[in-house]
Amino acid sequence: MQFLKLLFWCLMAFVAAVFTFGNWTNISIQLFGGLVAEVNLPLLLLATFLLGFLPTLVYQHWIRFRLRQRLAAAERALETERALAAARFGETGAASTTEPLPPPPPAAVPGAVPPGVA
Repeated sequence: MQFLKLLFWCLMAFVAAVFTFGNWTNISIQLFGGLVAEVNLPLLLLATFLLGFLPTLVYQHWIRFRLRQRLAAAERALETERALAAARFGETGAASTTEPLPPPPPAAVPGAVPPGVA
């Protein structure tokens, strides 16, 4: 699998290099105040790609960070509840006399068939 990843990235680098050498032309961009900027096409495409990609990447990393924080807080709360439950059962001695709960019954089969699924 690692070989396929390496092959894919080498192929992508080759395609990018061929595109760059085939399209290395100057493009005039009209700026404000009558200014004109001469920019190579591959550099302009790279800049516009990064302008759209980087904010999305930062947002995605921020969301993952927040979800990890929430998961860690939930795990801490669960451990606290387990410790409290163990302390309560340890004091009353009910932990050794209670049996585990039976598993819930399987979901019932729907009585009606949706249209078009005969």
